[in-house]
Amino acid sequence: MNTNVPQILRRPLTLTEKGAALKTAFNQVLFEVARDASKTQIRAAIESAFKVKVLDVRTMVVRGKMKRMGRGYAKTQNWKKAIVTLAPGDTIAIFEPEA
Repeated sequence: MNTNVPQILRRPLTLTEKGAALKTAFNQVLFEVARDASKTQIRAAIESAFKVKVLDVRTMVVRGKMKRMGRGYAKTQNWKKAIVTLAPGDTIAIFEPEA
């Protein structure tokens, strides 16, 4: 796995109720990451991209769903979610509301 930041961090997950609750209560943020990325690679990518201190990284593989494709069914891709705990006082700008 390459340690290139855009290849590891796919997109932030900001529009979920769970993500908003984790952000306010525990200073945790959610990202979709590459499926073959390790926790240490995710930590290094977030620290270098956003200049924050990462305390903990938890990951999980979200299984794809069965969707209708014409007359048949097809399975969507599995993807990996990372829950990243930031140090107290650190924030990531993309998760803050625009004022």
